[in-house]
Amino acid sequence: MHYRWNWGVLFVEPYFGWLLAGVTWTLLVAGAAWIIALAIGCAVGVSSTLPSRPARVVATAYVDLFRNVPLLLQLFLWYYVLPELLPASFGLWIKRDLPMPEYWCSVLGLGCFTAARIAEQVRAGIESIGTGQRMAAAAMGLTVAQAYRYVLLPLAARNVLPPLTSEALNIVKNSSLALTIGVLELTGQSRQIEASTFQGIEALTAATVIYVMLTLCVITGMRAVERRVSVAGTLGRG
Repeated sequence: MHYRWNWGVLFVEPYFGWLLAGVTWTLLVAGAAWIIALAIGCAVGVSSTLPSRPARVVATAYVDLFRNVPLLLQLFLWYYVLPELLPASFGLWIKRDLPMPEYWCSVLGLGCFTAARIAEQVRAGIESIGTGQRMAAAAMGLTVAQAYRYVLLPLAARNVLPPLTSEALNIVKNSSLALTIGVLELTGQSRQIEASTFQGIEALTAATVIYVMLTLCVITGMRAVERRVSVAGTLGRG
């Protein structure tokens, strides 16, 4: 193998700046998508456990739709198909006047996809709580909303946090698919460095190391949250 190694190329301009820009866009896509995923996922997860049958049907339909369609295909639908299905003026605004439409489509696509997964975890966390807690809330005269706010959701949150860590990791890694619709996040920038310098191994190795560092930061943060909300004698902690 006659490959000429050149790690120094990663630390000179413009390539070092490209890597920094890639990290920035990765964080912007993953962070905004995570906010959407948490908001929608918690709402859908709670809806799937409500006494209302229509609410459960809508929640189940959402999960089945977004969880069972590949994320890459969903990004293409958001970016290429959705503007064509909307009224002509609005679709044209998205394609021509909306700043960075590829970014917003990536955020919405990744957020809605991850929300379906979070919804199932929230549902499972709520259903794991014994019926005695629900009956106690009802015996105290709490409404359904109050029972969820003061009893069910605080208890479920402790059960849901560990799997949410996995989803936080996935949303960082899945942000790399934004490259397919034009967002030059970390993977996209490393490919651009490869095309410009022919130092593909160095560029992709740098992206790999940075992804590992980002995910380790996510794991550390989520574990800190778990420790903060844990109760002595539960979740294996004293």
